Amino acid sequence: MPDRNGPKQRLSLLSSTMIPFSLSCTANSTIATYIPASSQTSTTACTHMKIVASCSTIYSGPVQLELPEQWLWDIIDEFIYQFQVFCSWRSKVKTKTDDELTMLAEETGVWSSYSVLNVLYSLIQKSKTNEYIIAHQEGKSSEEILKIVGDYGSKPLYRMLGYFSIIGLLRVHVLLGDFTLALKVMDNVELNQKSPFTRVTACHVQTYYYVGFCYLMLRRYPDAIRTFVTILNFVQRMKQYHTRSYQYDQISKTADRMYALYAICHALSPSRLDDNITNTTKERYGEQLSRMSRGGEDALPAFEELFLYACPKFINANSPPYNDPVAIAQILSVSPTTSPSQRTVELPTSATHTDPAHRHLRLFLSDVTAQSQVPTLRSFLKLYTSLGSKKLANFLDAEEEEVVQEMMLMKQSSRCISRVGTEKGNLLDGETITTSDLNFIIEKSMVHIVESTVGRRYAGWFIKNTERTQRIFDDLKSTPLPAPTKAALLPTPAEVPAKIAKPKLAWGGAKAV
Repeated sequence: MPDRNGPKQRLSLLSSTMIPFSLSCTANSTIATYIPASSQTSTTACTHMKIVASCSTIYSGPVQLELPEQWLWDIIDEFIYQFQVFCSWRSKVKTKTDDELTMLAEETGVWSSYSVLNVLYSLIQKSKTNEYIIAHQEGKSSEEILKIVGDYGSKPLYRMLGYFSIIGLLRVHVLLGDFTLALKVMDNVELNQKSPFTRVTACHVQTYYYVGFCYLMLRRYPDAIRTFVTILNFVQRMKQYHTRSYQYDQISKTADRMYALYAICHALSPSRLDDNITNTTKERYGEQLSRMSRGGEDALPAFEELFLYACPKFINANSPPYNDPVAIAQILSVSPTTSPSQRTVELPTSATHTDPAHRHLRLFLSDVTAQSQVPTLRSFLKLYTSLGSKKLANFLDAEEEEVVQEMMLMKQSSRCISRVGTEKGNLLDGETITTSDLNFIIEKSMVHIVESTVGRRYAGWFIKNTERTQRIFDDLKSTPLPAPTKAALLPTPAEVPAKIAKPKLAWGGAKAV
């Protein structure tokens, strides 16, 4: 009888466990087609991942198997994708049939958030990925790192699975709405270095997308802008190399969503970090960006439109109460919700339970609404160096006390935490900075305004155009000259020897001898 724990058997079992996940992603799997069998799908997927995470309980040690990094990322990505799609389907109570309601009431633990998080944390713990990253950053030798990470962490298979599980945790925590914890799990991952996740383009783009969105929801707009600018410049540079990749469409869609998020951040915290990205954003979302920058009531629909388009597909951590018929009947009786930008009355709890995207949108719009008058107030303050608060109130057709409150709100909104100057720290680290170039103080009833102007940067313009000219010159220099034509080989009229001109004689004159 063959040994089930032998090397060949272990390789065969682990390959049959992991390879279907990588192939399912490349085959453009659609989980919506087999949702009725979701219980079996969930059990199979979690079992497969747990086999990899805790293979020491099944096998006698780590397997000697290597898979491409792209496959390993596809395994984690597809695992989270199936969890996300099922949770989105489960939260839509009104579209369920009676059989589906009965099935969901009986199978309450299908694709639970705890099981998914447990799998990802187990992969990280088994591979000791965080310990490996810390030891590598401290400059330890290979022998010391091997002692720290053990047998499993020394294998590229487990190490990369653990590394991609960290990125997967970032994604799952964002989908669940815990943006602080999402950045916390990335403490040991350096974004601006040559990190392992940059070797897989899809993972690279997704990491920056979710990190930038976390900064957006935490009101750290300068950090979000720098994150989006970094990855969008990378996408523009590498665009020509990924046009034939099967992931090109997904990368392009993610980049387009990041342009929309960049437009939101730029409207709330104007920046001149990268004119190229700003110009591209204006080409794609110029109308929305103009309305958001002007502020007022017209800006809220534009913020809502871009947010709902560019935000992740949030999910509920818990299932709706399918085992409670009274609660389900209450959810089914609620009329469709209106747009949060047009809503004046808070929705019942039952209505918001199945709509996580609108819950996050409502929190985001509450901060945007508070700053809706800031652009108008700013436009008046830029015209003066000192101004009476009563006179400013007359300009705005408002009470003096309300104007002072708006000014305090404007000053507070121009301050935020940023990682500027602290690039080597954790993603949550930073210090308070001022993002506005307009500062003011209120002394009794007078407002004194100071505007800090930044001189035009001529050096950057000359450097950029010099490099562009050099590239054009190098291209022309490397291009071979065209072959000469037959017409070019014929002598020109200037090359034909001219005949010696003889003096003309009048008619009947004597010729010279």
